[in-house]
Amino acid sequence: MSSVVESTIVHFVGAGPGDAELITVKGARLLRESHVVVYAGSLVDRELVRTYAPQAEVYDSAAMTLEETTAVLAQAVADDKLAVRLHTGDPSIYGAIQEQMAELDALGIGYAVVPGVTSAFAAAATLKQELTLPEVSQTVIITRLAGRTPVPEREKLSEIARLGATLVIYLSVSMIERVVAELLEGAYTPATPVAVVARASWPDEQTVEGTLADIAGKVHEAEIGKQAIILVGDVLKARREGLKSKSLLYDKGFSHEFRKGIVT
Repeated sequence: MSSVVESTIVHFVGAGPGDAELITVKGARLLRESHVVVYAGSLVDRELVRTYAPQAEVYDSAAMTLEETTAVLAQAVADDKLAVRLHTGDPSIYGAIQEQMAELDALGIGYAVVPGVTSAFAAAATLKQELTLPEVSQTVIITRLAGRTPVPEREKLSEIARLGATLVIYLSVSMIERVVAELLEGAYTPATPVAVVARASWPDEQTVEGTLADIAGKVHEAEIGKQAIILVGDVLKARREGLKSKSLLYDKGFSHEFRKGIVT
């Protein structure tokens, strides 16, 4: 859809990474107004639904099929009820919403998408880390290792690793040794820093930091096997070794639309 219409009956809403306060104001409002909520129970905290949609009819999609979730949403529309399809993080990242929207398209049901905070950014916040630094990396790649869901050959981790950019790797921590092996085929070295953040922003959040040489062992020692983000790249050196360069944005000698630089 080209625009968000408030009368739209179905909304796909990003719940954020875990912390109930990290849902957007709009997402929380739509939950409060909803009559029916279908939420990803394996990843979204049920407490978030209790907090914002205590009166709604709630369905946990963890054990449901695409056809079953579509039927619930379609019935809500038939009953003239506001339905929210609540996804973890941001629904556009590994959210499987395209196939759900296609189902609604086939039924002639309107919908809108409300973005959320994806776990990559929650992990960066936990680490107090900027992912783009001058003269280090100006590119962030969100990717995953091939598992039961394949990836195109050109997007193999070993191919992407040739760029040497900041990598944010989802859905791959259970295959950490393969992640390391493929990254070492690219521009990274055993000394490249790595951080793994499990359940970013949740009360039981875990953080493990190391290098490609030792991160696999540290992940196993911490017993992290799922729901974790792997961050890779030289930007992770900044807090330990300092900045190579600062952004020109706030440099006193740099002029831009809103400020004239000071010439010395």
